Amino acid sequence: CFLLRPPHSRCRRPRSLRASASLEQEVKERADSPSPSGTSSQATRRDVRNIAIVAHVDHGKTTLVDSMLRQSKVFRDNQVVQERIMDSNDLERERGITILSKNTSITYKGTKINIIDTPGHSDFGGEVERVLNMVEGILLVVDSVEGPMPQTRFVLKKALEFGHAVVVVVNKVDRPIARPEFVVNSTFELFIELNATDEQCDFQTVYAIGLKGKAGISADNLADDLGPLFEAILRCIPEPRIEKDGALQMLVTSTEYDEHKGRIAIGRLHAGELKRGMEVKVCTPDDACRIGKIGELFVYENFGRVPVESVSAGDICAVCGINDIMIGETIADKVSGTALPTIKIEEPTVRMSFSINTSPFVGKEGKFVTSRNLRDRLYRELERNLAMKVEDGETADTFLVSGRGTLHLTILIENMRREGYEFMIGPPKVINKTVNGKLLEPYEIAAIEVPEEYMGSVVELLGKRRGQMLDMEASGPEGTSLLKYKVPTRGLIGLRNAILTASRGRAILNTIFDSYGPWAGDISSRDQGSLVAFEGGSTTSYACVNAQERGILFVKPGQDIYKGQIVGIHQRPGDLALNVCKKKAATNVRSNKETTVVLDEPLSYSLDDCIEYIQEDELVEVTPESIRMSKNPKISKKKNN
Repeated sequence: CFLLRPPHSRCRRPRSLRASASLEQEVKERADSPSPSGTSSQATRRDVRNIAIVAHVDHGKTTLVDSMLRQSKVFRDNQVVQERIMDSNDLERERGITILSKNTSITYKGTKINIIDTPGHSDFGGEVERVLNMVEGILLVVDSVEGPMPQTRFVLKKALEFGHAVVVVVNKVDRPIARPEFVVNSTFELFIELNATDEQCDFQTVYAIGLKGKAGISADNLADDLGPLFEAILRCIPEPRIEKDGALQMLVTSTEYDEHKGRIAIGRLHAGELKRGMEVKVCTPDDACRIGKIGELFVYENFGRVPVESVSAGDICAVCGINDIMIGETIADKVSGTALPTIKIEEPTVRMSFSINTSPFVGKEGKFVTSRNLRDRLYRELERNLAMKVEDGETADTFLVSGRGTLHLTILIENMRREGYEFMIGPPKVINKTVNGKLLEPYEIAAIEVPEEYMGSVVELLGKRRGQMLDMEASGPEGTSLLKYKVPTRGLIGLRNAILTASRGRAILNTIFDSYGPWAGDISSRDQGSLVAFEGGSTTSYACVNAQERGILFVKPGQDIYKGQIVGIHQRPGDLALNVCKKKAATNVRSNKETTVVLDEPLSYSLDDCIEYIQEDELVEVTPESIRMSKNPKISKKKNN
């Protein structure tokens, strides 16, 4: 069923599928040819390449970067290096995903290659959009079995809009069910669908095993190192075009914070020369300018930042000394500098409310509990997270935070929790639009890979959530199918856990934002109610035994709870109030009969599970040590009245 379709009439087949000269010969020809010239002041830096590595989640970007760093002799031969070196954040290591883009560089044959590792999850697409401003080309990493996935389409579309050159890396070709030729053809068709130019469609394909550090121009003949990949980068990624004699211009695309150096601005120097200690003009997108001074100046070498006295146009650098600088601003010449075009980021699609903790346990576990603490932290997040928005809520202690998805917001919540913040969050809500009097809501494309025996259950789930099937095809020789649906974003909230339950953990769900469309109608996301404690105190075994007959409990005996806390899932629709702190009444009747109490293990849940579970009248209480769910007292009072 995987017949290779003929390529589009206006484009040639990718280089790996047609006869061509050897890569080494093409590299030599390029090195001998003169550099392209533009105006008299324009030139190219032949000793630098700037690339971003982009891919769908789990297709092997970060592992490939690890191998590139190792083979560039960044580390000593006897140095013990952990896996996924670039994922330095604790949350990145725990979840096995890249959340923040990272900068590094290697040197190959006298050429400095600046590498930016990017997130693969669609919720962090804002990170990808930002870094594409700093590079001239991308490495598009595609799994040799799965092929192009939803996030592959998103990042490729953005790169093509920037006019970037693309090198396609078919990774994990050592998998037993690898189908590299099919993957290359599918990728080529994706280029056509995204209206790529003839030059972009003529992409170079490199086959690789990122974990083992092997690459080659043919899937059947890999070299023992990544040499063919490095050669492809030098050959296919354009040299940075610079205004050598132009006025200083550097667009800030990322910021970091250091306790000693303050805020650090990161970006690519487009024109001129930047020197340590020089005075510059800092311009906002609306051309409002102020004067600043460069304190320290760094470039990226190997796996760190190296201080330098000056940076030439075309290189990526980090600047200290301008503490109020923001992403999207331009560091320009003090006399004649002007602002560069600002970074355009797609709008958020999901909103959640953040408010101070109002539970009886407030202040027992957290350091930052006031509305001022919460406000300062949320607005500080906007300084580096362009895809997020924060607005003041209806009350002084409530804030509305918008992001690209529930995972995007969950990462913020988890980071704040670990920093010592204590607060409450409401259920996620989609951000709707009204156009010409019609209500529109966001839709996403969902790709579900599921074994055939569970396909019926998954299709039924998606139907209940207003999903529209777009395509269904076999996905490899293991008896799995790939379903593609267009689903309202509302319908995706809580869908991942439901699909995992229906498929016994064997289905894989990936989503990407598609567009706004007509309101799809009501969607029921939960069929069961909650077990709610109507009395606070310490839970008892006696009460828990009786309560577990009503549903599944979240709590165990001896645990402190408060009135209104959700202590379990009701086995029927609707909420049920009960007392899990009730003690067995003492009598004056002696009994020698032995009684055995059997308690089920309480259901463990994560922050992600709680956010997907709660309904309109429920909240999640987040503290550094605990995560609890409760009924929203404000909404409960309205219902009672």
